[in-house]
Amino acid sequence: MDGSIESRVSAEVDNWLRWLPRWRPGTHRGRSRLCRQCFGSPVIAAAGLVTDVPHAVQHAMAMRMKLVIDAFVDEYTELNLPALSRELRLNEERKANTAYRPAEGLDPEFKGLDLDPPAAEEAPYLFTFSELAQSESPDEMPPPPPPLGPQEKAAIRAELSLADDYAKQMGTRVCVALAEHRGRINAGIAEFVEPQVQALLADLERSLDIR
Repeated sequence: MDGSIESRVSAEVDNWLRWLPRWRPGTHRGRSRLCRQCFGSPVIAAAGLVTDVPHAVQHAMAMRMKLVIDAFVDEYTELNLPALSRELRLNEERKANTAYRPAEGLDPEFKGLDLDPPAAEEAPYLFTFSELAQSESPDEMPPPPPPLGPQEKAAIRAELSLADDYAKQMGTRVCVALAEHRGRINAGIAEFVEPQVQALLADLERSLDIR
């Protein structure tokens, strides 16, 4: 299992490094709230991306490591947790019958981010992706599943606890494997991110001097 974790982490770091040259500083207003995926994340700490790294760069790494952890948890659930696996499968089938889902199918670096950037006060959006995702009429919703009995609920709660424990174990092992790649992660930041950050700071300093 350790070799498999290391190979998957290494492959996702490779993918992140291939994406990194395409990163550009954002031009819209900053986030209105902290990113729950990145703030205080042990993944970000293991990668060495805690200090002076733009959030979009951090987020891309965090979501790629989440893919690795989720894949292991999905495999474990399918093999060992039948009640939870069945409930998840039914949920996916219900989701497949729902309307437009703009958050599905995004590249890892965009998953978990706000669907819509902030609108300018003088130019509000006619509609947003978030509104489209919520615009399904009740008549189009698939019928709710039959209620679970006490034993089924207890079984799912127990299996959820096992899945959470396994996810924490995989998260720890992914962080250990990720820390081995700090050298090339830092090299990528120095080559592709730091020059753009320094250019932004230089532009800001020039604009302040003009004022």
